[in-house]
Amino acid sequence: MRGNMEDVRYRDRKFLRPGFTTGTCAAMAGKAAVTALLTGCFPDHVSVVTPAGKTVTAVVENVLLGVREDGGKVFRCAVRKDAGDDPDVTDGLLIYCQAEFYCQADSACGEAEAGQILIRGGAGIGRVTKPGLDQPPGEAAINSVPRAMLRAEAAALLEEAGETRTVLLTVSAPGGEEIAKKTFNPVLGIVGGISILGTSGFVEPMSDEALTDTIFAQLKVLRAAGRRCFAAVPGRLGAVCLRERIGEIPEDEIVVCSNFIGKTVDMAAELGFTGMVLCGHLGKLVKLGCGIMNTHSREGDGRMDTLVSCCLEAGAELSFLKKIFHANTTEEAFSFIREEGLSEEVTEILLKRISHYLGHRAPEGFQTGVLLFSQEGGFLGSSAGTDALARRLLMEAEERRKENVHGRNET
Repeated sequence: MRGNMEDVRYRDRKFLRPGFTTGTCAAMAGKAAVTALLTGCFPDHVSVVTPAGKTVTAVVENVLLGVREDGGKVFRCAVRKDAGDDPDVTDGLLIYCQAEFYCQADSACGEAEAGQILIRGGAGIGRVTKPGLDQPPGEAAINSVPRAMLRAEAAALLEEAGETRTVLLTVSAPGGEEIAKKTFNPVLGIVGGISILGTSGFVEPMSDEALTDTIFAQLKVLRAAGRRCFAAVPGRLGAVCLRERIGEIPEDEIVVCSNFIGKTVDMAAELGFTGMVLCGHLGKLVKLGCGIMNTHSREGDGRMDTLVSCCLEAGAELSFLKKIFHANTTEEAFSFIREEGLSEEVTEILLKRISHYLGHRAPEGFQTGVLLFSQEGGFLGSSAGTDALARRLLMEAEERRKENVHGRNET
């Protein structure tokens, strides 16, 4: 379905078209498959009302009629994912749903009472392996809102037809296993495929929501594993620096918070964390030194302003402050600061400011530690209390490792 959503969004000086989620795709494919199951005819198009209250319509593709060994018919339909103008790796992927009347011999779902609507994941749909996510370990990674949409659409059709038999819906996404490698699913402990997601039913173009949802999901997994302190990095370079400074931490225990540092603190506090070690590049974290908690360029800059004020506090002359203010990058600015012999003092001042604003954002009792690096200068310094937090972080990681080893030995 392209072009039946008239709403557009204006973001970063562009008009952008929203898309719809994999959950909406699954609900539409499910509705088409159940329609075919009840009538024997495949619809050309299908419409559903999203949780946001808007109706979307899609073309029904790749229809298939199959027959089970017991003679029961199986109807399969697909809807193509349309991410709108959002750079989503699942854009264009076919999401399938297969509908059939439940056969008790199907051991994959076990026993079922009459009138139920059962949902399971097929090829290309991930499986949850860690607690703390929307679905429990062992379940297909089809979140609760898409499950509710599937059940609601199927239930309405079954009621209208007066059908009381149990229906089995199997959601699949051929190619999903490869696509999932480009997502955060492996880090979250979702293996074997993509997740079927969505809360509103729509994908907002260039939205922050998908990223912050992923951060929140990873924090939930860590919290469910008993962690109270966690490591956060804006990007992969931060993870490399973090490991070099404090020791080996498993990749799935490092939260990649991107630009959403303040939001990450908020979510961590909400989940009951009491400590965060943040490691990042000077060009990103310097913005925290003037209170900018979302470090994306569209939210504000303040990099040179902050470095200038730190240099001023360190006693730099006016001519040098002008030189810093007109530097092209933070790397260049800090090379000037290093040449001036002010790097240690400026770093200390900057880290105190970053700690101040992080402390202002976090609730009482939530500790933060900061590790700062640059590409040219390497490790620059760490804030007060970071070493103690790092030791705590490593201790919790080691405890989790021992628990995992003990669990494997018991099985």
